[in-house]
Amino acid sequence: MNVPAPVAQFLRAPTPAAWVDAARQRVPELLLDHANCEKKAAATALSLMFRYPEQTGMAARMSRLAREELRHFEQVSKLLQQREVAVRRVPASGYAGSLRAAIRSDEPGRLVDTLIVCALIEARSCERFALLVPVLPDDVAALYSGLLHSEQRHFEVYLGLARQLQSQLDERIDRLAQLEASLVGRRDPVFAFHSGVPAATTE
Repeated sequence: MNVPAPVAQFLRAPTPAAWVDAARQRVPELLLDHANCEKKAAATALSLMFRYPEQTGMAARMSRLAREELRHFEQVSKLLQQREVAVRRVPASGYAGSLRAAIRSDEPGRLVDTLIVCALIEARSCERFALLVPVLPDDVAALYSGLLHSEQRHFEVYLGLARQLQSQLDERIDRLAQLEASLVGRRDPVFAFHSGVPAATTE
């Protein structure tokens, strides 16, 4: 399955083949972390609604997005049940934390950067769904094929909101996108949906 062109153009580097191979071999771990990611995505959208109540247009979009992320969580949870994968706490990779650490503390920079980081995470999710569909078992591939376009739409929502707040964003986007690319390309002690290449994996 092809990565949507807007997503491929937004990301500064593709997911390494070694990560895709690790995901193919570690489907239960992939699904467990994916379910966790969907909960976090819904929580992020709700957090933005609470933190910026004056952004009424953004709040309406975040409300819809949070509901959709929770539906995705329910879909992944159902698949975990069907596969009889026991739900457990999963370790966090450094990916999201490293991106959050780069967010500016002053406003409106904090909100703009948060929206860009969310756009990057959604774009990476979309890209990885596209890469995984051809190599995963049919039940997981069918789910990911269905979620791919939602992730692209979420990426576009976040990026569009950022551009509404600040018209000149290319330099800031490039800086954060370069950081994101470095995170997915590095060796990572943890395997996760948004991790780098697992440390025990070789190219």
